[in-house]
Amino acid sequence: MSVDQLIKEILEPLAPTSQGTYTGDEPTYIIFNEYNQAPWLSADDDEQWTKHFYQVDVFSSGNFNKLVKQVKKEMKSAGFGRMFESGTYETEMKKYRRIIRFSYISKEEE
Repeated sequence: MSVDQLIKEILEPLAPTSQGTYTGDEPTYIIFNEYNQAPWLSADDDEQWTKHFYQVDVFSSGNFNKLVKQVKKEMKSAGFGRMFESGTYETEMKKYRRIIRFSYISKEEE
């Protein structure tokens, strides 16, 4: 299973979840994107483990603090480490946005 599939599986039960963009009608939803990856462990010039960096954005027109806590809890339970978190209000969208960045280490598949 890819890391993208893993994230979708983790977050979809919490709220509608999409990679990249959301085109649905729900007032609360989650978007995620991988913004970087790098070798974490190499042996004999071959990458053995990869560190992935993901941004998860939670959008809502109302109070979403409980959902944000659930996102962080579920991601941590799956082995993701939280690196950064910030909140903002998107005026054009009229939605609150919580930006959370995570890292995840995976073994390279052959």
